[in-house]
Amino acid sequence: MILVAYFSASGVTGSVARKISDETKADLFEIVPVVPYSNMDLDWTDKKSRSTIEMKDENARPEFIKWDLDLSKYDTVFIGFPNWWGVEPRIIDTFLETYDFKGKTIVPFFTSGGSGKGKIKERLERIVSADVKEPCRLRASSDIKEYVKELKL
Repeated sequence: MILVAYFSASGVTGSVARKISDETKADLFEIVPVVPYSNMDLDWTDKKSRSTIEMKDENARPEFIKWDLDLSKYDTVFIGFPNWWGVEPRIIDTFLETYDFKGKTIVPFFTSGGSGKGKIKERLERIVSADVKEPCRLRASSDIKEYVKELKL
């Protein structure tokens, strides 16, 4: 079975995650922060914004609402998020450290206006004991059907 887990700050990643879920017939899990991000929190140009402070701190682990999630029934887990400073937001680290991904295949995807995959794969591999696939930047307009077909799941 397949799970699509995602964190979406502005809705774009959520839209892509729902398309992947529809295409793969996967279950969907939204990573919802306990304290929602406001527009001011997301202002990456403000050195005092919440997102900037979190991303400067390698140990930041924003909390998310923990729903009852049984990962044991999934072989493949798509992990979606917006690209922040060339890597995954710290809330993704919190999610990955909360559950056991041993023996799973992780398929990271991210949304971004232009940033590349940076060090996403390397960072995720340090956090989880899983087969982490190459991250892919997707947009709301991406051909999700073709993307999923190329993965050969």
